[in-house]
Amino acid sequence: MTPTVITQTFEEPADADDPAIWVNPRDTERSVVLGTLKEGGLAAFDLNGRTIDVHPAPLPPTPDAKPGRYNNVDVLGNLAFVSDRGRDRIRVFQVDERGARDVTNPDTKPVFSKTEAEVDDQHTVYGLAAGHVNGKDVVVTSRRSETSIALLHVTRNNGYDTKKVSTVDLPDTFTLPNGKSWTVCGEPGEGPQVEGMVIDERTSTLYAAQEDVGIWRIPLRANGFGKPQLVDKVRTFGAPQKYDPETEECEADGPNPGFGGQWLEADAEGLTIAGDVLLASSQGDSRFVAYRKTDLKPLKDFRVEGVEHSDGADIVVGKLNLLVVHDGERENGTGFAFIRHNLSRWGL
Repeated sequence: MTPTVITQTFEEPADADDPAIWVNPRDTERSVVLGTLKEGGLAAFDLNGRTIDVHPAPLPPTPDAKPGRYNNVDVLGNLAFVSDRGRDRIRVFQVDERGARDVTNPDTKPVFSKTEAEVDDQHTVYGLAAGHVNGKDVVVTSRRSETSIALLHVTRNNGYDTKKVSTVDLPDTFTLPNGKSWTVCGEPGEGPQVEGMVIDERTSTLYAAQEDVGIWRIPLRANGFGKPQLVDKVRTFGAPQKYDPETEECEADGPNPGFGGQWLEADAEGLTIAGDVLLASSQGDSRFVAYRKTDLKPLKDFRVEGVEHSDGADIVVGKLNLLVVHDGERENGTGFAFIRHNLSRWGL
């Protein structure tokens, strides 16, 4: 698959990560693509990939505190919700054809951290998805270095805010078909986190990609979660690994017993839905996998030319017919790639 256009390249401290598409209800050709840039903030692009504006992430509240760091973004109506990993907040932006405007309640509180000191431990909001479920506007956000996912209600109070109403914890240890117990490898004190997520409003379902495990399907209600079901696994699921403090990476510690899936190379990352298709980023080998949503049967996989190690993705089909993916390995930085043609031939 060949990109139609690419955005500018963002260099450090900006670091592109996750896109979201706002469809202009009056003129689809004046729709806007948003993209998180971590410490670089939130960017808005037109459909030609030109940068409309960039909203910087918040400065640290004290010299020793962490600055804002925008990780993931999703759009619901004319609002964009952003996970501020640096400050453990959900930021809210009003979107129109001119770009985005911050409408977050200035008194918004941390989602997972009980104190500002705990915020700086950075077990904070990470992945994010927004949707309309059982009559409620909701945001779902995961927790960095943990297995927790929180359900938040969108509220309006001196701007927009979110209220946490429920959490669910995914496992970090699994019983394998041979009866052995397998714990996901990670840096000491850090669990197997979720980042890529998407809400299927038609079925009230959350799909969540646990990076070193696979894709979960979780029933979603306005006030809580149903029982999570692991519907596809990464290839290294169940493989023995050990953490190497010198490389700060997990490395193989024995043969792969073959209990994992066939399609996803860890990390399992960005998720997005096009009709009856769930699209997932297989970040470890720079591919995308399309699944039939009803039974998570893999349909096909593909690469996007020039795009490596993609984190987030978003898609809109119909009159706009646009796929946007994170481009994680440019020569001097990162950016986003837009694909606007021949999506139907890929089953999207």
